[in-house]
Amino acid sequence: MEIISKISKGSKMDQIYIPRNRYGMQIGSYVVIRPFIEQKIKKKPYLYNISSIEPIKMKIIEELFDFVDRKINKYDNIIITGSFLDKGFTFNDIDIIVISDENVNTANMKKEVEKLLGIKADILSLDNRSLIAGLSTDPLYQTMLSKCVAKRRFIYKIQKKINYKLLDLHLLKSEIVIDNFDTLTGREKYYYTRNMIAIYLFLHFKKITRELIDNEIKRMFNIDDISLIKENLVNKKRFLYKYKNIYGCIFKRIMKRIRENASNGSK
Repeated sequence: MEIISKISKGSKMDQIYIPRNRYGMQIGSYVVIRPFIEQKIKKKPYLYNISSIEPIKMKIIEELFDFVDRKINKYDNIIITGSFLDKGFTFNDIDIIVISDENVNTANMKKEVEKLLGIKADILSLDNRSLIAGLSTDPLYQTMLSKCVAKRRFIYKIQKKINYKLLDLHLLKSEIVIDNFDTLTGREKYYYTRNMIAIYLFLHFKKITRELIDNEIKRMFNIDDISLIKENLVNKKRFLYKYKNIYGCIFKRIMKRIRENASNGSK
């Protein structure tokens, strides 16, 4: 048992008062008196759209936060996102976003994280202005921050702006499923499908979260479980038929708006 009390000035001897109702430390007992060094209370990380997380993962996250603390003098926030936060241990790496105005050597930090934890890290360094711009124009940013763990609380007020040329570049990544279906892993197919559906939701001004993207994938591809894609268990013919149709509709919509903007003199 430990009791924290203040030293009071007495007439002949200074004294320390402790409550009578206590467990242990009875009258006549010998005790040690030492200076109390106030320790910083460690704040718990903030969880966004995460109901629960494995204790070992939380321990890893706290170690990562401490690691960034030691490496960067000044930062606004540290955010962990990606498949690492999903249930289970099937993740390939840890996605880390460092919000800082300083120049961060992410290449060296990646190597050090892997050496420290034995886990590969994908580290992205952004300042607040770039992050807000990304959230306003890029569905991938919204997807990343829809489910995450942050060292500090954050609230971002954004105004959506559709950059059709940027969306065209993002959509191009998902074309690989059409041309290389047989060589891709299930998780790669899921990643590119999620990328495509995130763009679809963004174009329709709908909220973007990983859960909503998964629900839309299930609806559009008429499947009951996302794991069918992740584990390469989908029917190739049916899946590709729907994939091409969805991709084609999104592509046509983007290109139409790019041409309209070009004719109007917009950037």
